[in-house]
Amino acid sequence: MMNASNKRRTDSASKVIKASPRMIYKAFVEPENLVRWLPPKGMKGRIYEFDAREGGSYRMSLTYIGTDHTTTGKTSEDSDVVQGRFLKLVPDEQIVQLVEFVSEDPMFAGTMTMTWTLRAVPEGTEVTIVCENVPEGIRQEDHDAGMKSSLENLAAFTE
Repeated sequence: MMNASNKRRTDSASKVIKASPRMIYKAFVEPENLVRWLPPKGMKGRIYEFDAREGGSYRMSLTYIGTDHTTTGKTSEDSDVVQGRFLKLVPDEQIVQLVEFVSEDPMFAGTMTMTWTLRAVPEGTEVTIVCENVPEGIRQEDHDAGMKSSLENLAAFTE
């Protein structure tokens, strides 16, 4: 019998972006770029440490702008602090990272694996995000909206 703690889900999203795989990859591995497009709509980002190499790590926060947000943060009322580690970096093709939310709430505990795949297509690059082992405290509809928003931001940033 499965209990709640081992019933983890996988979420994914995809978008074709009118930019080269190289340009999109650079948007991931340069912290000043990442912080400009990754935060979903209604949030802003801040990088505390960033070492873009296999085995390297990063720490960033995503903070809600204003007080009219319906979702609360995972670390505090209005922010998420994220610790990540780069497992695999294949230039212009793939970024695999472990992501952990800093939270007292066990519903957000655990490490999520995020795989970003970049595939050249005639229109530009198909960017696909696959998130495995999503913490159960993250509502599916919120996560889907966040991933879609980040992909739209990435498109606006690189196109």
